[in-house]
Amino acid sequence: MDIHLNYTIAGQGFPLVMLHGNGEDHTYFKRQMEPFSQQYQVIALDTRGHGQSPRGTAPFTLEQFAEDLKDFLDNREIRRCHLLGFSDGGNIAVLFALKYPDYVEKLILNGADLSPSGVKLSTQIPIVLGWGLLQIIRRFDKKAQPKWELLDLMTTQPHIKPASLSALTMPTLVVAGERDMIRDRHTRLIARSIPNSRLSILPGDHFVARRNWQAFNPVVLEFLQV
Repeated sequence: MDIHLNYTIAGQGFPLVMLHGNGEDHTYFKRQMEPFSQQYQVIALDTRGHGQSPRGTAPFTLEQFAEDLKDFLDNREIRRCHLLGFSDGGNIAVLFALKYPDYVEKLILNGADLSPSGVKLSTQIPIVLGWGLLQIIRRFDKKAQPKWELLDLMTTQPHIKPASLSALTMPTLVVAGERDMIRDRHTRLIARSIPNSRLSILPGDHFVARRNWQAFNPVVLEFLQV
């Protein structure tokens, strides 16, 4: 491991690890930390190159972020946890659960996608245009490189085959907003492809955990307690 991830921790009990989305940090889950920590040891991470976690020298890929998570858990001697991922954090959670299923007791995927085509064009086109522009700018302005890397994650990743999700046998909750930037049929494909999953579409947009936590939190807690 070439870096140490920044994190915040609250509560005691069975570990509940939370992964934020692209360009964010652990504070995305500020509405979840206190209520969830009443029953779990809640650990919210800053992904590599996000928040206060260093960029390091390893590849800036979702697969690498999944390896970073394994290193983090191993260093804390956590061998089993609930894993909640939002957006790119959900994509990391899928990759992690596929590779290291024994670590995951229950899986919560909020606004995840299996490929860039799962994102609505109204959201994806500006991302791709920005990515292309920064591709040019970064050649003579090093300050553009971090921004380009973030957009590159959303433009070129992930590449997860729906059929591969049949290997995820842990109980899984798939959550999205009614007006999510992830296509509804894509979210439903994810839920349908995971054998032991349930689907919850909540009022709100992609950022339902932050903007409609009053609906999001009870759904997650009820799922974890069943």
